[in-house]
Amino acid sequence: MEERVLTVSDLHLARGAREILRGVSLSVARGELVAIMGPSGSGKTTVLRAIAGLEAIDRGRVDVDGQVGMVFQFHCLFEHLTALQNVCLAPVYAHRVSREDAARRGHELLAAFGVDHRADALPRHLSGGEAQRVAIARALAVDPPVLLMDEPTASLDAVRRAELGELLAHLRRRRTALLVATHDEEFAHAWATRVLRMQDGQVVETR
Repeated sequence: MEERVLTVSDLHLARGAREILRGVSLSVARGELVAIMGPSGSGKTTVLRAIAGLEAIDRGRVDVDGQVGMVFQFHCLFEHLTALQNVCLAPVYAHRVSREDAARRGHELLAAFGVDHRADALPRHLSGGEAQRVAIARALAVDPPVLLMDEPTASLDAVRRAELGELLAHLRRRRTALLVATHDEEFAHAWATRVLRMQDGQVVETR
């Protein structure tokens, strides 16, 4: 069996009296694309944010082999920075990589995702698909073994959704582990290796 790089055990998280996560457990192996599905408010995004350390959990455990990259639903690119500068932020400021090396790696990632010609563009000048690819490149800039994605197809037409699926398949071949929260049944059925369904803060079905 492929090596597991993410294991989540019995996650509990409440906001006041409201229980958001009620004992969520899951795992993702290298080269897997696991889709988390369920209605709005079921806890999909909160699981991703808890794994990324953006939400404090009340109980449970998250074990990750290395770092986690996250692509948010609305991309969250810094509007005053170019595409390349967005990609270089974490390597330069968090990992102390030289600007030259970070820029070289940034160009490689943007080229791999077909947007290197937009390296000097500000986010407001990017299309939705271009912004998403830049956001993925930024998340991968420090080579995390796990990539989290929140509703990645929300703003994409059918052609762009297919392109995204091919891109994620490429990442799987590179043995990146992918955990994707989505409402998109067609996309999940076409590209996911496993589907987890959530309801009221719990995983209620796995297939």
